[in-house]
Amino acid sequence: MFTPGINQIAEDLSTPKTTVVGATTGFVVLLGIGPMILAPLSETFGRRRLYLICFSIFTLLHIPTALSPNVATLITLRTFSGFFGSVGIGNGGGSISDMFDPHERAGIFGWYLLGPLLGPTLGPLFGSFIVQDLGWRWVFWVLTIISAFNTIMGFFFLKETYAPVILEARREKYEKRKGGRFRFAGEDDRPFRTKMAISLLRPIKILFTQPIVFIMATYQAIIFGTIYSLYTNFEDIWGGGYGFDTNHVGLMYLGPGIGFLIAVWFLVPRIDTVYNRLTESNNGEEKPEFRLPLANIGAVLVPISLFWFAWTIEYHVHWFPTILSTVFFGLGQVLIFNTVQNYYIDSFSKYAASAIAAGAVFRSLIGGIIPLFAPGLFKQVGYGWGFSVFGFLSLALAPTPVLFYYFGERLRTRFAIDL
Repeated sequence: MFTPGINQIAEDLSTPKTTVVGATTGFVVLLGIGPMILAPLSETFGRRRLYLICFSIFTLLHIPTALSPNVATLITLRTFSGFFGSVGIGNGGGSISDMFDPHERAGIFGWYLLGPLLGPTLGPLFGSFIVQDLGWRWVFWVLTIISAFNTIMGFFFLKETYAPVILEARREKYEKRKGGRFRFAGEDDRPFRTKMAISLLRPIKILFTQPIVFIMATYQAIIFGTIYSLYTNFEDIWGGGYGFDTNHVGLMYLGPGIGFLIAVWFLVPRIDTVYNRLTESNNGEEKPEFRLPLANIGAVLVPISLFWFAWTIEYHVHWFPTILSTVFFGLGQVLIFNTVQNYYIDSFSKYAASAIAAGAVFRSLIGGIIPLFAPGLFKQVGYGWGFSVFGFLSLALAPTPVLFYYFGERLRTRFAIDL
């Protein structure tokens, strides 16, 4: 949300613009590391407790951020904010897995995923108006107000969804009321320390022992790094190259956002349609690989849209066809992210949050670091070849959805692990 104010922050805090970008990098990197801890904790203590604790700390961190006296304070606070803000990314997929059956999950997950995707799109749009009219510090005051409202609503309306924790609470209630000792199916009666150790290691175990998760996380990391490289350079591209003011630069962020909305509204529900039809044709036997066919559309759209954007920017083509390319990038990003996340959920159902966390950490680490080096790349080779590098990387990984569709089950069987 503060991206349109990077230049203003740099001037106000007397620091280079590239240093301010470190606040985004710190946030995004911890956005990936956070789920590695918070997701397994939610599979021990429950989703609701983790949500409310992290929501509260996330809200409070915005107050000192708004008052940051120097860039070191800003980067430090934004980094911690990324950790506690990651609770939604780390546990959201797990909550959806708790509440919905596989045949209806993709459509619901699409609307959930719209939040993490639209946030970096709408945030800079609203941030541009706040920065221009009120100054960059007010971005964080507005975030404080919005986050506080969300947290208060959570205390009133957020319910626990993780079955083992719900059953544990019921068991304790029965024991108090009737005495004696009760058990429930699937109860984990290992010592607390053992459960915690296994839980915290679970995402790492999934990431480095499951080839599908590792490769798909790499694919998502390239896309994540690309979108953040776009966002952190929009001000230079549109403000410097096209002469747009801050408000008009903010409107350019709507390009990917429109693509996100079109994908979620029209294409994501088809993931369930394809999944159900393939299941029916497979004699009713469900397979996680049935989530992947529509990812192939995204795998084609992403590199095409990147080459399109790269060379229309390089040759200073009119802004409309240039921003239109980002709409198709948004379409492709949603199709890949949604199908892959649903693939993780179906493959690791009970530990869906840990599986998503495993993918998120790599995605965010790489995706957060890439924007630090992107300005140097663009300065050396220009926007045409600079964004073409991202295009070639996404092109190299484009065959992965179709390969995993045919060979994924074999890989899952061969590398099966006890979680």
